[in-house]
Amino acid sequence: MTEVAPQARPRRMPAKDRLAKRYRAEKRFRLLGLSSVLLAAMILLLLLATIISNGIGAFRQHYVAIDVYFDAAKIAPDGNRSVAALQQASYRSVIMAALRDRFDNTKTRKQRRAVKGLLTANAAYELRDMVVANPNLLGVTERVWLKMSDDLDMFAKGYISRQTPEGERQVSDQQIAWFDALREDGAIESRFNFDFFTSGDSREPEEAGIFGALVGSLLTLGVTLLLAFPVGVMAAVYLEEFAPRNRWTDLIEVNINNLAAVPSIVFGLLGLAIFLNFFGLPRSAPLVGGMVLALMTLPTIIIAGRSALKAVPPSIREAALGMGASPLQTITHHVLPLAMPGILTGTIIGMAQALGETAPLLMIGMVAFIVDIPGAVTDPATVLPVQIFLWADSPERAFVEKTSAAIMVLLGFLILMNLIAVILRRRFERRW
Repeated sequence: MTEVAPQARPRRMPAKDRLAKRYRAEKRFRLLGLSSVLLAAMILLLLLATIISNGIGAFRQHYVAIDVYFDAAKIAPDGNRSVAALQQASYRSVIMAALRDRFDNTKTRKQRRAVKGLLTANAAYELRDMVVANPNLLGVTERVWLKMSDDLDMFAKGYISRQTPEGERQVSDQQIAWFDALREDGAIESRFNFDFFTSGDSREPEEAGIFGALVGSLLTLGVTLLLAFPVGVMAAVYLEEFAPRNRWTDLIEVNINNLAAVPSIVFGLLGLAIFLNFFGLPRSAPLVGGMVLALMTLPTIIIAGRSALKAVPPSIREAALGMGASPLQTITHHVLPLAMPGILTGTIIGMAQALGETAPLLMIGMVAFIVDIPGAVTDPATVLPVQIFLWADSPERAFVEKTSAAIMVLLGFLILMNLIAVILRRRFERRW
């Protein structure tokens, strides 16, 4: 038999070179990870900078000083100064008379329409509230600071350039000339826009605020918390501590994990079919919105609750049972208090997620235009994400500013809620 020549073994790289190669690979991996983090941070900073630059102007509002003569012949021609009569009086003619007295070239209809566009469309209501609060203004000339219209306000903030041709901007050359004259006389001021936080929605951008949406969000989240927290905690305690390990509990666990990944709009469809069409609950109400968000938040609370309960050492249970405590006493007196920080953290994160939801609330009618501030969970209302959605769909340039400002407020609430979750976890977390 012929002998087979042994194959030559491949020469192995020296240990020193192999070690250097591994170090180079590790260095490349670290650089890639650092680059990914820096890229994500840059994109986030760019997003935040864009939102802040677009929305910071919404916290300022320009006002115009006009000398208004509260003509009693126009406001109360019959001498009736009751509250009802003063509320029904016409104040638009009073404003137009004041504007005509301030500016001479207001003879044609186009000029009168242009001078009327200097002030907000709700200026007449501001005068009405002043007269109702103080009827002694009748027959008196008073300097009144009124809100500037949204187009002039955008021009004053620099969003509309005077170099743009007149046919391509919302502000006419005549209005710019009046604006310059008012500024020279010191009749224009920029003030902090408190109405943005204290007013409800409006068709006029300069009058629109987020207070109604904030109240609606608080009412909706209140209903969500009242429904989701006790049910979620009890379900987590039962599944983790008392439920037998069989196919049914495995099926329940799988379904809970799957529900946590279901698109939120599916919960909106469920609320539309069950809560509105079947039970006949009121549309666009925080009650229904809270119930829908509670269904969406339940899986998050249950999963977080089970993880917190599982983190409690078995020795706690064994010690309590050894001292004669019943299983229920062991859970309620010892295990649950120790797991509560983790449960609260999961609950806050779930509530923060519910605060930013829009799709399920659109399905139950919370997209309606709501001006009044809701006073109960059954009143028509909207929430902050839906308010942002409505403003983003508006064509006025001023609503772009309002949209970005509302996003800043929403981000502030989300950051605050997550910060509270982090503080609770660090404050009450125990190392075993």
